[in-house]
Amino acid sequence: MTMTEATPVAPQRRASHRTILMCRPDYFTVSYRINPWMHPEDPTDTSLAVKQWEVLYKTYLDLGFDVQLIDPIEGLPDMVYAANGGFVLDNIAYGASFTYPERQPEGPAYMDWFRANGYDVRVPENVNEGEGDFLLVGDALLAGQGFRSASNSHQELGSIYGREVVSLNLINPSFYHLDTAIAVLDPSPEAGQTANIAYLPSAFDEPSLAILRERYPDAVIVNEEDAAVLGLNSYSDGYNVVIASRAKDFERQLRARGYNPIGVDLSELLLGGGGVKCCTLELRR
Repeated sequence: MTMTEATPVAPQRRASHRTILMCRPDYFTVSYRINPWMHPEDPTDTSLAVKQWEVLYKTYLDLGFDVQLIDPIEGLPDMVYAANGGFVLDNIAYGASFTYPERQPEGPAYMDWFRANGYDVRVPENVNEGEGDFLLVGDALLAGQGFRSASNSHQELGSIYGREVVSLNLINPSFYHLDTAIAVLDPSPEAGQTANIAYLPSAFDEPSLAILRERYPDAVIVNEEDAAVLGLNSYSDGYNVVIASRAKDFERQLRARGYNPIGVDLSELLLGGGGVKCCTLELRR
């Protein structure tokens, strides 16, 4: 076999420590409809949602993550989707201001937790849904718009953190948050390495796709089937990638790239339109 015929060797991936915030789904149910996944007429099983969430929680503990918990509040069934509760970087917590009235009380609840835990809290002036639409990739912040977070929140985000903000337009209502359409695989690459992502092309308009193709030419392209089980709504420490257990082709691609995919079943929480990443808010001091 010649050198040009040799099988490519996957890069050596390294896990890095993560500190995250989660919320038990003690009050999870689907009692209203604010996204295409939600069907209030169908029954939900809160006890099953808790059991599935506990598997995710234990998975993070087994990976050595520092997992903080915020108390759930009765009457806020979507509070389990902690990623929407804000965006935390450089010890600054940019609070969330939710689009729909049903979720608006979550914003102050999360900001109270940030304050109590020593973060510099910035009360939002613009509508945004936290890490659901804001993703740190290397030194840049990818910011989604089109369904939930307002475009002027992108300017607010940039002014708070002093980082480059790259705006991306979502066009498929089933992928209404950026973290349902993009997975950050290498959040904090080492010197000389490039941050990388996985994404679903059909979730974005053409100008946004052009940006993604230019910035991340080696990105993993995920198929519609895996995206439909929120396979991209995953969480990576740079080596271990916790994903939806039904996203089989995404799992295959991750292994080929040198990552360690770990599948979990959050099918009950999917009834509310959330998956692994939705339940996971990264706390960056």
